[in-house]
Amino acid sequence: MAQVEVKYTQIFINNEWHDSISGKTFETINPFTEEKLANVQEGDKADIDRAVAAAVDAFRFDSPWRQMDASQRGHLLYRLADLIERDQDYIASLESMDNGKPKTMALFDVDLAIKVFRYYAGYADKIHGKTIPADGKVFAFTRIEPVGICGQIVPWNFPFLMASWKFGPALCAGNTVVLKPAEQTPLSALYLASLTKEVGFPPGVVNVVPGFGETAGAALVDNPKVDKIAFTGSTEIGKLIMRNGSHSMKRITLELGGKSPLVVTENVEDIAQAARTAQDSCFLNMGQCCCAGTRTFVHESIYDEFVKHSVEYCQSHVFGNPFDSKTAFGPQVDKTQMNRILEMIESGKQEGARCVAGGNRMDKRGYFVEPTVFADVTDGMRIAREEIFGPVQQILKYKTLDEVIERCNDTNYGLGSAILTNDINEAMKFSRSIRAGSVWINIPYMIPVSVQTPFGGFKESGVGRELGEDGLRGYGEIKTVVIMDQILFLLPITQYYMDQTMIGNKNNHHQQHSIWSSLMTIAISLLIIIVWYLIVTHNCTEQIRSSTQKIRILPSPLARQFRNHQHENHQMNK
Repeated sequence: MAQVEVKYTQIFINNEWHDSISGKTFETINPFTEEKLANVQEGDKADIDRAVAAAVDAFRFDSPWRQMDASQRGHLLYRLADLIERDQDYIASLESMDNGKPKTMALFDVDLAIKVFRYYAGYADKIHGKTIPADGKVFAFTRIEPVGICGQIVPWNFPFLMASWKFGPALCAGNTVVLKPAEQTPLSALYLASLTKEVGFPPGVVNVVPGFGETAGAALVDNPKVDKIAFTGSTEIGKLIMRNGSHSMKRITLELGGKSPLVVTENVEDIAQAARTAQDSCFLNMGQCCCAGTRTFVHESIYDEFVKHSVEYCQSHVFGNPFDSKTAFGPQVDKTQMNRILEMIESGKQEGARCVAGGNRMDKRGYFVEPTVFADVTDGMRIAREEIFGPVQQILKYKTLDEVIERCNDTNYGLGSAILTNDINEAMKFSRSIRAGSVWINIPYMIPVSVQTPFGGFKESGVGRELGEDGLRGYGEIKTVVIMDQILFLLPITQYYMDQTMIGNKNNHHQQHSIWSSLMTIAISLLIIIVWYLIVTHNCTEQIRSSTQKIRILPSPLARQFRNHQHENHQMNK
């Protein structure tokens, strides 16, 4: 295997590298070799608090980051994308070693990350509020301001790409961030942190603390100075984050689990191609994808042929070294995940589903699980209800579109969905009826590959959206500003002193003094109003006179052309 050097394993705070305060480290393992890649500094609450303090300091109103022009923020993000592009081969190699995915797939992830940063770089100076025709003699407008300190927790299935999903909009909007990568895959996020320093982000704007969820992750959620949490991971942890984050009313964005359906209608032209598309949607990234189409619903009229083609395609996948360009399947991310998948496969067998392909661990080094296909699956089986997060496809039979839509919606999840059909009416009815954040129609992969479109889930699949303009909204706060007319501004002052006069004081001397003070205040206020009126009137008169003179002295080009034309006609008439 083509190993690359692991350059960064420390904690990144304030543009500097630190060892953990506790002195603890943890191992990150190569899933293909089952060998240690590196010892990584293990951040905990003390390190998180230190990183948050740095982010708070960088977010001060008078800090270089807060005073930076929006266009300059965009320039930094453009430059960051350029550096990622420069180092994309190294980053993909690092990701492949740490995660186990084929390098070809890791290169695809890095390319998408570059697009994310460039998209939000272009958006930095286009974040704006609006003027509002409010009642009364006031001028009202809104400002879009950064949320503040953003705690970000990313998963292990797409480590570098998910870090870009989090960094891009947060930095675009002017926030500061503290990111905790997954303990299984911390290396690419640490390298990304090094690039933010090289680009020139001010100290404290970007901080990355590797560690475990129950310590570092929990400390990030519980820290009262963190204004927002953005988390991608399991639904169970997402619920815990919502509960704990509510104590300080944190803004929350959650991209959670799924059990996404893919429907194959009887109207598909090529059943074999439909089988390949459905399986690719399920097995992408070794099945470790939250929006994978694991529940494949196939019309009864083509069911048997579809299953046959699915088995043939499943047996054609190439396994092996992630650095081999021919490899399509790498190992699962770690031993724990591998065992979880194998346990779910066993439950499917015990509940009566027919395992027509795969179903075992591969007899080789690495955390490999055979891609598995189950036929004759029913809705109540565990493999059809729970997220497996592995290469396990369940093929279910249906009769009518209305029936399958109801079955697709019969889940606590609502992240993704897909339909393969040549009938546009079927496709549109499905898109209207399905309760999911994304609907893919005749798309080869169930994955958000367009950075311009929002991604997120219904029901227990998440809160809020990532990517696109909607993903940016979660990193801003709306501030309303109302400016009162200058004359009206003086009236409350006058009214205040008049009220004070009416209330008076039991002491007659003080009461008499209060009356004279109020009268003086009223007189001064009236004088100010008169002076203001004269100034405004004078300025308006001068502006009108000046504008009139300009009109006389500098006629428009159209007027000059008209006069010249009149003069020429006059000469011709002579």
